[in-house]
Amino acid sequence: MSDDRLRDELPARRGAARRLLRHPLAVVSLAVLVILIAGSLLAPFLAPQGPADSSLADAFAGPSPAHPLGMDSAGRDILSRLLHGGRNTLSGALIALALALALGVPAGLYAGYRGGWFDAAANWTVNLVMALPAMVVLLASRAILGPNVWVLMIVLGVLAAPSFFRLVRGIVANVRGELYVDAARVSGLSDTRIMARHVLTVVRGPIIIQTALVAGIAIALQAGLEFLGVGSGSEATWGAMLNEAFQNIQRAPALLLWPGLALGLTNAALVLLAAALRDVLEDRTGLQTGRVRRRATTPAPPPGTGTVPSAGTGPAERADLLSLREVRVAYAQHDGTDKEVVHGVDLDVRRGEIVGLVGESGSGKTQTAFSVLGILPEGGRLSTGSILVTGREIAGLAEREHRALRGTTVAYIPQEPMSNLDPAFTVGSQLAEPMRQILRLSRREAAERAVELLRQVEVPAPEQVVRRYPHEISGGMAQRVLIAGAISCDPALLIADEPTTALDVRVQAEILDLLRRLREERGLGVLLVTHNLGVVADLCDRVAVMNQGRVVENGTAEQVLHDPQDPYTRSLLAAVLDSAPVREPWRPRPTRSVSA
Repeated sequence: MSDDRLRDELPARRGAARRLLRHPLAVVSLAVLVILIAGSLLAPFLAPQGPADSSLADAFAGPSPAHPLGMDSAGRDILSRLLHGGRNTLSGALIALALALALGVPAGLYAGYRGGWFDAAANWTVNLVMALPAMVVLLASRAILGPNVWVLMIVLGVLAAPSFFRLVRGIVANVRGELYVDAARVSGLSDTRIMARHVLTVVRGPIIIQTALVAGIAIALQAGLEFLGVGSGSEATWGAMLNEAFQNIQRAPALLLWPGLALGLTNAALVLLAAALRDVLEDRTGLQTGRVRRRATTPAPPPGTGTVPSAGTGPAERADLLSLREVRVAYAQHDGTDKEVVHGVDLDVRRGEIVGLVGESGSGKTQTAFSVLGILPEGGRLSTGSILVTGREIAGLAEREHRALRGTTVAYIPQEPMSNLDPAFTVGSQLAEPMRQILRLSRREAAERAVELLRQVEVPAPEQVVRRYPHEISGGMAQRVLIAGAISCDPALLIADEPTTALDVRVQAEILDLLRRLREERGLGVLLVTHNLGVVADLCDRVAVMNQGRVVENGTAEQVLHDPQDPYTRSLLAAVLDSAPVREPWRPRPTRSVSA
């Protein structure tokens, strides 16, 4: 078990199952559903007789040892029909629910995450289907397709799919802009894996509740159709039992009790169990409990050995690690024109060198970095220019090829560390996932390497930290986790976007020391995007100053900071308050005494 403690899914599910069984409403509702489903599945063995076997001489007979619930108007055993009816009713509802989930959830995920023409077409189709009255469509389907209840449940599944689509699409459209989704993209995960792992986790709670509601509606509609006599009539169902009981309500009103009770208990148990399950899955306060057991870890192989590829061997070896020439970034406007935000940037980063990209907010620093990563926001594109990464031209690469570079060749350290970690997964799970996909490590190897990476970035007690969720660690530790994730697949180039902005001064100094040490140990090239000239003076070898989308000055850190040539650079340095005179301490003015 200790070797698999980073298996986030298994411990989470086991913990959720234990907490679910401690939830009173969940236990009661689960017990009711188990009894109903088990009784329906085992109907051929539990029923006293066949559901269609009748004896007119025993019509309306009361309960007896042979027939615990009595007989109906045709002399058929009520318990037998109730058990077999549950089998047919629940199976039909399951068909409708499964079809609705299969159509609605994947379509909602894709439309919400990708948008575009599929989103527009899917929304138009969903609006059309939702405008149709369900009962009228079912009655028309019965007239066209016949009285087969299974066919009607397939039609109902198609009619119920839009409810899942709209629910999922609305949530995903809001989630896709979250920073932890962008961080997952930059780490090299595919869109399918991001949707399955990060996005689907956010919508699972609403899906669970919607599933219970749709299941209840499917059961109720099926029973309603059978009650109206729309079904085949030859099968025992709870709706057919209600129909038969209603016809004899004056003579034997008790016949309504058993099918009505079965329908009511099923729907109530579904809703209560779904609510309890949603609460248990969303509540993570109890997941970090118990004593943490220590285990020996296997040190990760050094760069260039074992299963981890080296960043400094093979065809990647060349003078310039990153080379930008005449890079321009533009955004499409509503009137069909393009607005250029980066104008002909030239920039170089050599192996083992830290280059600062400096400028005020809106100067184009982050847009330049995003053009290298291939993650420009929607509407943005690299209009012209050349970007060489380890000697390879990446301008104009397809998304699939660009994704292959992220994590392995180019890695990204974002700002706002807490927002770039998915709150639904443990730290260790988020570190291990890219290594399992990109480096093809086993679950155990990725778990061991995650612990070792946290140790390399000086996280105390890494064996415990890997089991924690983002809300259980500090901002400084979260930034170290992001740095560990960035170097997890041994990239050649790190792009750090304001990595110390959200941290206090002491933690900032520790992070800068960490970046400096990683540069020395691994030979990394670092492009540091920042507006903090103090960070530039402390860490950078060379500096490029940006203003309004252009590089206005480029040189060594000593040259730019001590002998700036461009007026904008001088204005930036003049804005630093280090050389400002110290203010006199505030003293209250003496008060005048007023003589009488």
